[in-house]
Amino acid sequence: MNWDWSAVVDFLPRLLDGLLVTLQVLVLGSLISFSLGLVWAAGFRASSRLVRWPVQAVTEFVRTTPLLVQLFFLFFVLPEWGVQFSAFTTGTIAIGLHYSTYTAQVYRAGIDAVPAGQWEAATALSLPAHRTWFAVILPQALRRVVPALGNYVIAMLKDTPLLAAISVLELLQQSRLESAATFQYTEPLTVVGVAFILIACPASLLVRTLERRLAR
Repeated sequence: MNWDWSAVVDFLPRLLDGLLVTLQVLVLGSLISFSLGLVWAAGFRASSRLVRWPVQAVTEFVRTTPLLVQLFFLFFVLPEWGVQFSAFTTGTIAIGLHYSTYTAQVYRAGIDAVPAGQWEAATALSLPAHRTWFAVILPQALRRVVPALGNYVIAMLKDTPLLAAISVLELLQQSRLESAATFQYTEPLTVVGVAFILIACPASLLVRTLERRLAR
């Protein structure tokens, strides 16, 4: 096997374009996942079954359905019902929605770990519900779940290549386009693999460092 450095150099512009799209999907998808996951977690604790049961059903359905199936559904089926987004928007929504069901369970575990006395103290002080959540419960719960949320960010990064299935021009799709144009597959795919390692490994070390700091 002959390694062609000129192919790597030629691929760099596409690599940077794909890297930018991948990071955009990761950041926006993480924001959707963290925000929506908190909504799901609050729904799990709703006093009304009319809220709690639908939330449990929806999150369980999304969590047990493959992300690729959800991507195809949002990209190919929804337009038949008059709902259509760009490939980038569809991919970002899909990955954020999918992982929100996992972050919801993380939030749920963190909230359940808050001592019952904290809830009782908030009740004794006659704090309104929003003050109880945002001033008492969530600050304690989030401190416990930040490392787990960081792990899901890394998992989202590794799942972004699935967006190539709906023609999002992220890293994998850019390498496929370069390979189709030059008939050189080794260099683009290898460079993409190295790029994912260079992003994921520092992120993983950061999550571990954060976990150790919070444990103290």
